[in-house]
Amino acid sequence: MLKPWILISGTALSLLALLAISPAGVAGYEVAEYTIADATGDWGFPSPYAHYSRGPGYVRMSLIFDTLVWKDDEGYLPALAEGWEYLEAENAYSFELQEGVTWHDGEPFTADDVVFTVEYIQDHPYQWVDSGVIESAEAAGDYTVKLYLTEPYAPFMDLVACTLPILPRHIWEGVSDPASFSDDEALVGTGPFRLADYNKAQGTYLYEAYDGYYMGTPKVGRIVFVKISDQTAPAALRQGSIAAASVPPEAISTLEGAGLEVIEGAFDWNAKLMINHQKEPFSDPEFRRALAHAIDREALVEIVLRGEGLAGSPGLVPPDSDWYNPAVEAYDYDPELAREMIEDLGYDGTEVEVLVAERGIVGWPGSRAAELIEEQLEDAGLEVILRSLDGATLDTLVMAWDFDLALLGHGGLGADPDYLRRMTMDETLNSVRYREDDRLTSLLEDQRMETDEDDRAEMISEAQELYAEDLPALTLYYPRWYWAHNGEVALYFTRGGISIGVPIPLNKMAFL
Repeated sequence: MLKPWILISGTALSLLALLAISPAGVAGYEVAEYTIADATGDWGFPSPYAHYSRGPGYVRMSLIFDTLVWKDDEGYLPALAEGWEYLEAENAYSFELQEGVTWHDGEPFTADDVVFTVEYIQDHPYQWVDSGVIESAEAAGDYTVKLYLTEPYAPFMDLVACTLPILPRHIWEGVSDPASFSDDEALVGTGPFRLADYNKAQGTYLYEAYDGYYMGTPKVGRIVFVKISDQTAPAALRQGSIAAASVPPEAISTLEGAGLEVIEGAFDWNAKLMINHQKEPFSDPEFRRALAHAIDREALVEIVLRGEGLAGSPGLVPPDSDWYNPAVEAYDYDPELAREMIEDLGYDGTEVEVLVAERGIVGWPGSRAAELIEEQLEDAGLEVILRSLDGATLDTLVMAWDFDLALLGHGGLGADPDYLRRMTMDETLNSVRYREDDRLTSLLEDQRMETDEDDRAEMISEAQELYAEDLPALTLYYPRWYWAHNGEVALYFTRGGISIGVPIPLNKMAFL
């Protein structure tokens, strides 16, 4: 039976009805209710194993489940761990845990829960953490735990300590199929909020503050996510029907004139042309290089983003990153060279299909980019078919290698540079899943074990050059993201992004 504070709606429920569930439940908070717009809406059931693999899904889950360490706009923060240190002689991290923390059902949180979580993800892989880097976990009393690593692991803090949601042992130890676990107990965490309602059909979420939160009662009583299109979000902000939303650059002056606050993020997100390098002619690196010369990335920035972004680097790492290598091959726009290369390879007139989502990921204008790319590839001698799909179907086709070219996007480019390995080699949606270059594979595997930052930087630099040479995918541009909000909550972009680098300004610390 569902607890009173969890309603999972299987049928349409009006937002007004949803917000009327318990009006008295938000009295006494600094901000009674905070409504956030999202163009996509549904990002999955917000448990660790059921949320969608993209950043907005993780953010919704993170309101309920805490990690050992967290990040804000300045760096690392204590979360379930109040202190930590790396023990070089043991190749282990030791964490001193917060005392007095309770799970949402009132049970105490202890080191046993941390040990259990580590062991659980080794048997049931969690999509956001590489469990293979952890050899074992060991509790020393109720509030000290050590995580022993299989090898030195440079990105441990970002990719494990700040990312792994800790699970309650007393609930999850009996769960054999975590992806389908959707009972009310699946959402018992230690985080600042509890889920009160989730409506998959409408794409709405309602969270209520957990008054027993160990960092103090949140200042926001309820957080509501509603599905609102990018086109109507600015008007909804001006009318006061929502509190925050991602907004296009052209709406900024009007919104600021209406008294709303606007914040901007770094270039931590990229629009990417995914290439099916598993089939001809896309398996030919020279053909992929011809595609790069055929696409005018600067024009995409000027036309699609209205100048609010940077042209993509063929080495993936954005130009504003400390890890960026400016020496990577640029593949300047040259349609005549591209046509010549395609003709020499015998692919002139080849029909290629480009997949594009009907609605861009968190609002990016994919359709307009696709139209320009269609024109540019046809100028280079190819026959192009654009195919518009819903995002979930597009993702499924890409994962199944059932495509030619596809427009996708992902964040994480402000986090630890191990994203270059993950986005190259991991068997995940945003990765190009490329292991054809032994030197590139070796560099990417070895860099994460290199704890000397200068030596690691050299490895990352060379890896960018090899990635750009092979071009398993092509980054088109890095947009500048803008969010507008009413000022009731001081939203901010997390330094390095939330968790593994999610560039969304909805850090749960802002709601405390």
